[in-house]
Amino acid sequence: MNFSSSTREVLEVRDVPRHIAIIMDGNGRWARQRHLPRVAGHGRGVETVREITRTCVRRGVEYLTLFAFSSENWRRPAEEVSLLRQLFLAALEQEIEKLNANGIRLRVIGDLAPFGQRIVEMAARAEANTAANRRLTLTICANYGGRWDLLQAVSRMVQRFPDQHEGFTEEQLAPFLALSYAPEPDLFIRTGGEQRISNFVLWQLAYTELFFTRTLWPDFDAKALDEAIGWYRERERRFGRTSDQVLAAGGGGADKGARKVG
Repeated sequence: MNFSSSTREVLEVRDVPRHIAIIMDGNGRWARQRHLPRVAGHGRGVETVREITRTCVRRGVEYLTLFAFSSENWRRPAEEVSLLRQLFLAALEQEIEKLNANGIRLRVIGDLAPFGQRIVEMAARAEANTAANRRLTLTICANYGGRWDLLQAVSRMVQRFPDQHEGFTEEQLAPFLALSYAPEPDLFIRTGGEQRISNFVLWQLAYTELFFTRTLWPDFDAKALDEAIGWYRERERRFGRTSDQVLAAGGGGADKGARKVG
């Protein structure tokens, strides 16, 4: 399924974001503040993933996309990269029954080949085993980068239309993006205090509301997620229109007429 583009249409605005995308930042700092090894922070971060996934299911969020390992994270110390790989593999092996029990579909996007054949096979098996679930789609971005996504999508599009040399459209490109099965994120969250999107789903964030918090990822709980969703409800989602047009159309979200942000 290919979803509409916010740059071409005015999308439906809901009280609860249909799609939340998160950069999970702060595991290392959380561990350092407690005089613990970084592995402790990453392990606690996995627990937070479980809690936030469960909370999204309860709140009625349909898509949750998590930036687990960026294409730039290979620059980290080899020991930490190896640890992250092991955590990823363990999660794939251990979580499938829980995902199925909660009606959650798993998708893994990114260039997985550098992680090794075992992870590639485990990810494919996990996706197949949860494919029929519809309550929530959980996407894990691993060795993913927004620029990589655009380049691979353009390359595949050109291969698909070999006789076309110009005039390509969004509709032609969209099916080849790694997140083509999901609507564009309504709400982006970055924990840990940094205020940038760090090469994450660049195409899809064109009209996403961006929420930044100083809370470190291991401390980001259900209450923190509810605060982010509450902030989202106060936004005026104009998609290029004026505030008067939004009001005339029925408002930009839960509190009609209260939104004053461009």
